[in-house]
Amino acid sequence: MAEENPKLVEAPSAHSLAEATRSRAKFSGHGRSLGAAGYRDPGINDYEGTYAFLTAIDQSISISPPPQGFEDFHVGVAWNNTPVTTRQDTSFLGKLLKSPVQHIISRVDLDLGCLYEMQDGTRGVVQAFGKRFGNYDEAPFIVHSGDERVGKKEGADESLTINGAEWNKIKKVLVYAYIYKGAAKWAEIKPQIHIDVPGEKDLIVTLGAYDGSLELCVIGELENVRGGIRLINRSEYFPGHAEMDRAYGFGLQWVDGEKSRE
Repeated sequence: MAEENPKLVEAPSAHSLAEATRSRAKFSGHGRSLGAAGYRDPGINDYEGTYAFLTAIDQSISISPPPQGFEDFHVGVAWNNTPVTTRQDTSFLGKLLKSPVQHIISRVDLDLGCLYEMQDGTRGVVQAFGKRFGNYDEAPFIVHSGDERVGKKEGADESLTINGAEWNKIKKVLVYAYIYKGAAKWAEIKPQIHIDVPGEKDLIVTLGAYDGSLELCVIGELENVRGGIRLINRSEYFPGHAEMDRAYGFGLQWVDGEKSRE
């Protein structure tokens, strides 16, 4: 049986916006993160200086706009669905051979999405479920790559492409990952958000906290600051989209829905 997912149904009314911004809901279960995704590990020295990690909650980094403006940049999510060694085989033969035991991570369907706000105040969502894939040439100038169900691709498993030439029309982008299918074992699947801006180091946000009881994680936020990009590590967890929306004051309206199986 298909699991339920909330989806956006209509533009916000003034009343719903006021209710959404009245207070910030608190659902986070901040604790010590167990590490980064298997693709790039912040514990490994980056001798070539090719990427920068944001590993702590509220840690931020800024990129100044180049004279000619930004080219297209990409926001991707990668996660670990591969076997990991978790303990030593304690059987007699295992001790004799010093054989490790592999723990197979249950397959997880992790979706990437974002809430956005334009400079004119327009707000909305780009995400795979509900087939809200966005638009590159028109507002919000953000487009989703499509739904990747198993996390087996090289590099980012799902991504958002932002039309760099139109970045000045975007105020902020709140990037989240949502576990559609599988247990919320964030410490095992270790999702990362990768920001690829041409001419700059790759920026990678790893979770500064985890909460295995909640299925939606706001990983990072991109703000337009004087035409540049400010990236913030959020690492904040919510029961669902409506609670996330209410906490960050977007004022969208959500109802339960079903993810397309097509």
